[in-house]
Amino acid sequence: MSADPQAEYVAALTELHRGLDRQGPGDAEFSRDLLSSLPPLPRSPRIADLGCGAGAGALLLASRYQSQVKAVDSSVVFIEDLKTNARRAGLDHLVVPIHADMAALDWPIASIDLLWSEGAAYNLGFERALRLWRPLVANDGIAVVSEMSWFTDQPPGPAMAFWQVAYPTMATESENVRRAGAAGFHVVSTRRLPSAAWWKNYYDPLRERMKSIKRTPVIDAVLRETEEEMALFERFSDAYGYTFYLMQPR
Repeated sequence: MSADPQAEYVAALTELHRGLDRQGPGDAEFSRDLLSSLPPLPRSPRIADLGCGAGAGALLLASRYQSQVKAVDSSVVFIEDLKTNARRAGLDHLVVPIHADMAALDWPIASIDLLWSEGAAYNLGFERALRLWRPLVANDGIAVVSEMSWFTDQPPGPAMAFWQVAYPTMATESENVRRAGAAGFHVVSTRRLPSAAWWKNYYDPLRERMKSIKRTPVIDAVLRETEEEMALFERFSDAYGYTFYLMQPR
C-alpha cells in the first residue's frame, strides 16, 4: 500500500512546527489591544479557540477573562503541546484541550460568547468555516477570525502565483467582508496584523527550528516551500497578510 502524500505533507508540516509557541503569525500585545475594543461580554464568557495550535491564543484568552476556554485542534501533537503550555502557565484549570475536527463540532446552538480563531479558517475555507461556526455563536456574541487577505485589488505577480497554489480561495478584505455577510455575520471592524509580528513571533523562530529538524525528502519539500513563502512576504508584505475580522451574528 502506498503512502498518502497529503498525510505525509501534513505530518512534515506538523513536525516543523512542533514545540513552537505559535504555528502561525500573531502577537499577544496586538491581540490584547484587539480584545479591549470588543463589545462587552458576559462576566464569565463562554469562549472557544478554534484551530488553537499549541495554545498562544487560548492561554491569552483564559488569562484575560479568567473563564473556561474550549481549545480545539485537529493535531494531537499540538494538543499535547497545549496541555504542557497550560500547565506551565498555571491555566490548565481553565483551558479545555479538545482534539477534534473544527468542521464537525457537536456543541449546542448559541453556546459560545466569544469565538476566536487565528489563521485556521483557511483549512476549511473562510466562508465555509464561518457558515459552520455561525450556529455556535450566541446572538449577542462575537467572533474574531483572522484570515489571509489581499490588501490590494492588484496583487504582485509572484505573490499571486504562489498563493494561487497554496491558498486558491484567498481574497481581498472587501470580498471577505462579503463572504462573512453571506455566512450570517456582520463585520464590525477589521485590523491587519503588523508585518513585524510575522517575523518576531513566527518566521524567526520557525527559521531557527528549520536549522535543527531531521531532514527527509518530504521535510525538504516543506522547507523549500517555507523559504519561498518567507522570501515573498519579505518583498510583498504591503500587499497581503493576516486581517482580523471582528464579527457579530446578523
